[in-house]
Amino acid sequence: MAIKRILRYGEQELRNPSKEVAKVSRKIQDLVQDLLDTMYDSQNGVGLAAPQIGVNLRVFVIDVRENEGVLNPIVFINPKIIKKSGEVISQEGCLSFPDIYSDVRRAENVMVKALDIKGRSFTIEAKDGTLLSRAIQHEFDHLDGILFIDRCENLDFTEQELAKHNLPKIQQDKLIRE
Repeated sequence: MAIKRILRYGEQELRNPSKEVAKVSRKIQDLVQDLLDTMYDSQNGVGLAAPQIGVNLRVFVIDVRENEGVLNPIVFINPKIIKKSGEVISQEGCLSFPDIYSDVRRAENVMVKALDIKGRSFTIEAKDGTLLSRAIQHEFDHLDGILFIDRCENLDFTEQELAKHNLPKIQQDKLIRE
């Protein structure tokens, strides 16, 4: 399909909550392919949500492949987190924040129900704070207009990183402390 421009931190569209997909149509399947093409083109991305390319729909893709060159994409349409447990802090980055990383607190285990690219329902469980577990939660947050810096553990460090890259400061009213 097409490689799309990834929105950068500071662009308002990243903060808008996304709408449910009414039907997994050809248009949605094309959107999924655009997300995959864009994510793979970025080379270091493991996930990408529709809002990051300016599409306000509840869709994201993840590929946490372990074997270089072997693609293993997972498509999430209208995902719902149905169970979370545990807690882990680890460093995260985001394609909307090139070269910025910060420690983020996430659930260690997560279970999600979603639709796949053919509109079939599936459930997936990611455990032990794996990259998949973190990526699911990270991309899910994008669908609600939440960014990884909203969950950062070290505010001063993250502010310095944003300043180094001439990005806007953290929005204090968006910070999440669970």
